[in-house]
Amino acid sequence: MRKPSIMQWKVIREWGGVIVVALIAAFGIRATLLQTYYIPSESMAPTLEVGDRLMVYKLAFTLGEVDRGDLVVFNRPPALGEIELKDFVKRVIGLPEERVSAENGVLLINGAPLEEPYLPPGAWTEDFGEVQVPYGHVFVMGDNRFNSRDSRSFGPISEDLLVGEVFIRVWPFKSFGRP
Repeated sequence: MRKPSIMQWKVIREWGGVIVVALIAAFGIRATLLQTYYIPSESMAPTLEVGDRLMVYKLAFTLGEVDRGDLVVFNRPPALGEIELKDFVKRVIGLPEERVSAENGVLLINGAPLEEPYLPPGAWTEDFGEVQVPYGHVFVMGDNRFNSRDSRSFGPISEDLLVGEVFIRVWPFKSFGRP
């Protein structure tokens, strides 16, 4: 077997360096900027379907504020205990210090109806009593109101649990774009 030449070793070292730098950059980006998430349930249908892959911007709430309507990824709330799922995707409905409730199928914020253009026509929300969202918390709900475990069951979540904001669906490719 022939020993590699000096030129071949140089090429191997250069490519090895490129691969190492690329891996470090990829891990750094994933840890601080962007991360992909998989949708395992129907709780956000029809906005997000089972099997969708999303890119989440992890600095969204470090550099900006949480807004009503944002699709957010958050860590498992303590009220859920030790269930298998670690991360959840829901829509921000109520902001800090607001009152959220539903009457006659209509979602109310501080007693006023909330317009929800992201829900399909005819969709409604099962009635629930008023919940005061504490300072530093948000009230989240799934778009599939009859098949979503959300703040109606585990309460408002601390903004400290927010991982980031969904900004693009990358799979399936036919649905690529902003959800």
